[in-house]
Formats: sequence, C-alpha cells, structure tokens
Amino acid sequence: MIGSLDVMSSRPQGGELPVRVATPSRWSVPLCPADPGPGRRPVHRGEAPGGENGLVAVTTPPHPVPSTAESTPSGAAAVTARRWARPGLLAGAGLALAAVYVALLMVGSAPTASAVLHAPQAIILGAVEGITEFLPISSTGHLVVTERLLGLGGTKSSLEALDSYAVIIQGGAILAVAVLYWRRLWASLAALAASLHLPGFRRRPVDPADRRLAVGIIVAVAPAGLIGFVAGDAVQHRLFSPVPIALAWIAGGVALVAVAGWLHRRSGAGDDGGFGLDRLTWQAALIVGLAQALALWPGVSRSLVTIVAGCLVGLTVSAAVELSFLVGFVLLLAASGLELVKHGSEIISAYGWLNPLLGLAVAFVFAVASIRWLLRIISGRSLAGFGWYRLAGAAMVFGLLAAGRI
Repeated sequence: MIGSLDVMSSRPQGGELPVRVATPSRWSVPLCPADPGPGRRPVHRGEAPGGENGLVAVTTPPHPVPSTAESTPSGAAAVTARRWARPGLLAGAGLALAAVYVALLMVGSAPTASAVLHAPQAIILGAVEGITEFLPISSTGHLVVTERLLGLGGTKSSLEALDSYAVIIQGGAILAVAVLYWRRLWASLAALAASLHLPGFRRRPVDPADRRLAVGIIVAVAPAGLIGFVAGDAVQHRLFSPVPIALAWIAGGVALVAVAGWLHRRSGAGDDGGFGLDRLTWQAALIVGLAQALALWPGVSRSLVTIVAGCLVGLTVSAAVELSFLVGFVLLLAASGLELVKHGSEIISAYGWLNPLLGLAVAFVFAVASIRWLLRIISGRSLAGFGWYRLAGAAMVFGLLAAGRI
C-alpha cells in the first residue's frame, strides 16, 4: 500500500516543504522514483521516512523575486502585466489609419473647403482624437491632416472655430483618464490637501508616495501651462498646417527610434529599467515639464515628450506612460476649458451643439480603448514602432501635398 501524503498548507519561500508521510508497509513501493529530481531523496522499502514524527524535508528551489522596476508598476498601470503582447497590433493600427487616408484620397480631387460639420465628419474627428491623444504620434497633427482631407474650414473664421473644436473634443480624452485613473488622481489630490491641512483633510493620513506624485504633476504642468498660455495663440496661427506637422513627425520619429535603441542597450547592460512614480522627485518632474514646451509645435506630441523625458530622467517606460496620462489630464483640462471660454460661442455658432457633443462622446470611447491598448503593449520596442509609424505618416503627408489633396 502506497504511503499517503499530507502536504502542510504553509510553505516557506524557497525553503523546505514539510511532508507528513504515513509509515509504509514492508511491501510498499518507493514513494519517489529512482531519479527523484533535485532536493528529493527516495524512500526505500521498509524504511520509515523522516524522524520521529515521520517528516521528510523536501527542499524546493527558491522562487525568483520579480523585479519591482518594470514588473510591478504603481497605481492603475498595474494592468500592464502583459508588456509586449502583439506587435502586429501596432502595424494593424497604422494600416487601418492609412486605409482611412487612402479612402479619403480616392474620393476625387482636393475637396472644396466647407464651413459645415456633418455628423459623419464629427465621428471621424472624434475617433482620430480618441485614438491618437495618448499615443506618441500627435493627435493635433492627425486632426489637422484629417480636417484637410475632409475639406473642412471654408472661411478663416470657420477654420479658427475648427481648430478650437479640435481642442474642445479633447474633453473625451480627459474623461477617459478621469474614469480609468480616478483613484490615483483622488489619492494624489487628497494627499496634497492633507499636507496643506485643508479643512476636511486634516485628519487624513498622508501617503508620501501620493504626495510626491501630486507635487510632481504640479511641477510638470506649470512650465507647459505657462508657456502655452503665453505663446499658444501664436503657435496656433503659424504652425497649424501640414508641412510643420510633417516635419515634427519626422523629428519625433527619429527621437523615438533613438530612445528605443538606448533603452535596449540599457537593459542589455543589466540596468534595472528605472524607477516608478512613487519615487518621482520634483527635480525630475521639472525636467519633464520644461520638455513639454516642445509639444507646443503641432505634430511633436505631448505624450512623446513626456514619455521620452520621463525615460531620460530615470522612470520606467510604463511609469513614464502613466505620467503622460496624469500630466495630460491636467493640461488638457486647462487647455479645453480656456478654449471653451474664449471660443465656445464661435464653435456653437459654426457647428451647433449636437456634432461637438457627438465628437466628444466618440473621442471618449476611443480614448478608453487606446489607453488600455497602450498599457498592454508599451515597452522600449514599441516606442521604435511608433517612431517608424511617424516617419511613414510624414512621407504620406508630403505625398498628399504633392498630389494636391491637402
């Protein structure tokens, strides 16, 4: 009769596993095979295993402790366990967007500019905004090119209203971050309020990591917000056209490919991959904030600047991506609110209420899907994929310009 096993429930990490074995009869077969594997000893016929209590110490190899640098990102980014899922998805997304451009290109000659925004056009613009806002490929650049392909903006006033509309529908992306990251945002805000001893938060315990993140977000937002407030209108009037956008796509694409190569060499040299947002210092956040000034150039991409600057100051790729979401939430909220106050009446008079709300709702749905997808695939390798996508997009824009389509 084969001896019965009673494996105890508590198992030490990488230690010895106590196994209670009933004393076998003299006709019992060996409890373990002839080659029991490392850390095990065969029990021979007639031998009472273990000591007085019949316990056999079976040593198990220690389990490796996962690195906290990239495998356990903080906050809502913990859903990024599958870091490099399907590279083909990135190529598929690029091909899908290229197919939309080609379909619009095949409609005919250069479209006649129109001041009217129809529901299908509002849906297309909302989808483009939602998909591209948090990817390092420039939502503003894609919106400007798409507007030209759709033939929108018949007059100077309607073109200005259209540019403002592109900023307004960013509210869908803002709402997406609020829905997916509300716990992280609230924890940071509450920690900051408790540190300042504001009424209602004085007795609340303060998590130092949440407080550091709140301070980091404020420091990163301040330079970009100030520069955008001062120079935003000048940039909008001079650089919102396909040629500056295509040039920015080229520069950003080269930068992403270069940074991806640097990250690959860093990981090959045994670097731990960086630190998470819980260790973000205000000095690192200030560097990220100053770099945000580059994103005023349409086509550069605020997400690209935040991710690249975050990696350069030592954040992990996943932490830099999460920081781009949180900083983008504050910046987009401020930019959309300011644009709504300044040009809200122009947008309503040009396009009414329904189509702007439709575009905002579509942007929200696609932004949620885009954020979840980016968290699943983001890594140093995928940064290079986004870089090559930008270079291909720039070549397409120059081709459309040469063909007189935009």
